[in-house]
Amino acid sequence: MGLTIFVNHQELVTIQCTPTKMECLVLGFLYGEGIISGISDVVMMKMCEVESLVDVRLINPEFELPTQRTLTSGCGGGSVFKTYGQKVESGLVVTATEVLCLMKQLQEKMDLYRLSGGVHTSALSDTGNLLVVAEDIGRHNTLDKIHGECLERALSTRDRLLLTTGRVSSEMLLKAAKMQVPVVVSRHSPTGSAVSLACDLGIALIGHARGNRLLVYSHPERLDCSAN
Repeated sequence: MGLTIFVNHQELVTIQCTPTKMECLVLGFLYGEGIISGISDVVMMKMCEVESLVDVRLINPEFELPTQRTLTSGCGGGSVFKTYGQKVESGLVVTATEVLCLMKQLQEKMDLYRLSGGVHTSALSDTGNLLVVAEDIGRHNTLDKIHGECLERALSTRDRLLLTTGRVSSEMLLKAAKMQVPVVVSRHSPTGSAVSLACDLGIALIGHARGNRLLVYSHPERLDCSAN
């Protein structure tokens, strides 16, 4: 479905998404684009599923919405407004065994994929367990849903891992940096621009994590190979 977001009576963007955790999707998107700095900035959110729109009112009624959009490589051709990221500062170190065990846990949570196929699953985790899981037709949307749920639950995203079944793009790395996540893991390959951005942002980017193998594309110091 196409969900149109209105902020302070102004149309902001239409997101092609799977209709689950839609309030989380909206919160995560608004935070990621710098429109809100926390859930307290939102005084009202009204979802109208019949008309596929959500009306958001901010605590600042004079907030000026961004106008410059960047077309992303996400499913459905998503839009983002911010195209820069904040470097991730973290001392988190993980082992290959922990990463591969977490990816196996993620595979067990792919409920929509098993029912219909064609959707992506992502999760926020610590080194042992999945904390938040989201599924969507759009890879980018899964990260926004995770971030939004963390905002609702007052759950910190710092020093966590982001796991995903989809190809990692540079836009997803920007979302991870906004969450201050130092490790991003995928079952597939990242784009070349994602690898370059991960190096700049201080994020360990791991791909092809399946079975008993994985590839580390950036910041290998975050992966402790001696423990395996």
